[in-house]
Parts: sequence; structure tokens; C-alpha cells
Amino acid sequence: MGLFDDVLLTVDFDRTLTATDSTIPQRNMEAIRYFMDNGGVFTVNTGRSVPMSAEHVIGKVPANAPLLLYNGSADYDMEAGKLSRYVEIPLDPEQVLTDIQEKFPQLNVEIQALDAHYLLRKNPGWEDYSDHNQCAWKYVQNNTYPQPFVKFTVYGEFRKNTVADMYEATEEELEDFRRLTAYIEETYGHAVDAFRACARILDMHAKGCGKLNAARALQKNLGRKYLVCVGDAENDLTMLQGAD
Repeated sequence: MGLFDDVLLTVDFDRTLTATDSTIPQRNMEAIRYFMDNGGVFTVNTGRSVPMSAEHVIGKVPANAPLLLYNGSADYDMEAGKLSRYVEIPLDPEQVLTDIQEKFPQLNVEIQALDAHYLLRKNPGWEDYSDHNQCAWKYVQNNTYPQPFVKFTVYGEFRKNTVADMYEATEEELEDFRRLTAYIEETYGHAVDAFRACARILDMHAKGCGKLNAARALQKNLGRKYLVCVGDAENDLTMLQGAD
């Protein structure tokens, strides 16, 4: 019997498992290995996509369960190298994303697919941001939107190429995101949940998904008695409130 035989531990990635510079402290890696060596099941529970996780999470973080990605909208089987579960947004991506881009032209609308992140309009700052974070990127062309439609994101200005910079916003930018959130909840709230990953990033996924539901489903599949969760941001709140 191991100390943690009954436990599933799911942990947010950015600024929880990582330091503010996006590196993973060695003591965190050692703690994960100790936990798993003593019977625990560990996985990352993140808003990141497959492309945003390819160089940072997949194969880099020790885990003995599927990764919970897209803010709980999908499970990634590392051994099989593919999604084992995903939930699509029940909306037309072209209609939704072009509508939001037209209503909020000062912001940047992105769809997070399985092969890359796609932006609706040209933005060199976004290209640099994606390259810096080792995330494959493309532009939506000829009104062809990638499938499945699992998650989309709206960004503020790309002043720097780091995730950390997205945590800082002016009052004008905060007001933009308050109006954006209200519009999405009023117009598309029947189909999506919107959440602030940080000050200048708003993420959307299918309604009723989320980190807690994904973690509970995994806990049930694995037959673990206790769910323990760690996180730091708004999209972690329900997970933290609902964990054991």
C-alpha cells in the first residue's frame, strides 16, 4: 500500500506548477515523482491546448494519467499521442468568431485547434507570442475553420511575447474585457462558458465542461477515493471549490 493510493491529484500548469518565468522548479518535479512513487495518480489540468502543451507539458511533466487540456474540454492520452475525449462547442465557428471580431476590432480572436492556434486577422505580435511559447500557429484562410471546435480565445494587445505580460492590463483594457464577457454571456451563454485565464485573455469552451468535471470523470474512471486539486486563477475556482 502506498501513501497516496486513494488520491488523484490534478494541478494547473501556468503559475501553479510553473514559476512566473514559465519554468518548472525542480522541487515541483521531485514532489510529483514522490507522489506517484507512493501510489498517487497525477496529471496536469490546464487551459492549454495540445499545440500550447507540445513543448512544455507533453513528455516534459511526469504524469501517470491522461492530461486534462482545453480547460477540461479534452483528455490527452500521452501513450497514444492523441485525444481520448473532447467536447465540441455546439455553434458555427465562422459565425461566432467573425461576429466577435467585428464587435471588438481592437481585440484578437483565436481558435485553438488540435494542430495549431488560428488567428482571424494578421498580427505580427501574435506570431512572435506563439513562436516564443513554442506553439504552432496559422491564420484562418478562405473561411475554413479547423475542427473540432473545442475552444476559442480572445486576446488583448501583444505588447510582449510572454504569457506573464498578459496578466497586466490598463483600466481601458479591463473595461474592454468586461464588455466582451458580458456580450459573450448574453449572446452565446447558452452554449459556452467564458472565463478569464488572466487580465488580457478570455477563454471559451462548451458549456458545462471545465476543470472540475474533467477531473471528476477521470477520478471515477480510475476508481480513486479522493480528488485533490491545485490552481491559482479564475478558471480554477470551481475545481478548487469542488475538490475533496
